[in-house]
Amino acid sequence: MQDLMKRIFDVALASLSLVVLSPVVALVALLVRLRLGTPVLFRQVRPGLGGQPFTLMKFRTMRDGPGTDAERLTSLGAFLRRTSLDELPELLNVVRGDMSLVGPRPLLLEYLPLYSPHQARRHEVRPGITGWAQVNGWRGETDTLDKMIERVRYDLEYIRRQSFRFDLEILSRTIFGRKTRQNAF
Repeated sequence: MQDLMKRIFDVALASLSLVVLSPVVALVALLVRLRLGTPVLFRQVRPGLGGQPFTLMKFRTMRDGPGTDAERLTSLGAFLRRTSLDELPELLNVVRGDMSLVGPRPLLLEYLPLYSPHQARRHEVRPGITGWAQVNGWRGETDTLDKMIERVRYDLEYIRRQSFRFDLEILSRTIFGRKTRQNAF
């Protein structure tokens, strides 16, 4: 029953957000199209519920071609990432059922073989646009194994504490910017 209520809440809030934010989505899409060309959306296969692959969508933030990610990141892309506007298309992933508003952020498929059976529990729930790790300061920090392991610990803490009330707390902290790195254990 809790899963059904979470899914109904996710679809309702994601759909409403898409409608309310449609002018912002259209403006960002236009800016990306004008500055970076096509495609406007970046698509990448990530593990979802049960570790099953799905295609995550974001606004494109980097130029095509050679160079490191840092070299290819545009000023528009840096702004979109800093403000999380690049993640607005993930609301479509929520409506489609690939993601939830709140849950462990979907990491790369290449990490799947690295998880212990305990760590793989992060795939027992739908991945989220935001999560417990993100509101505790672990945003995009998986460049080392130690950082990935720490982030996964927060994901497992989320699964242990998962409730509608906890999801609302995480959404509130995401929207209103109350991010502090806490010891979750």
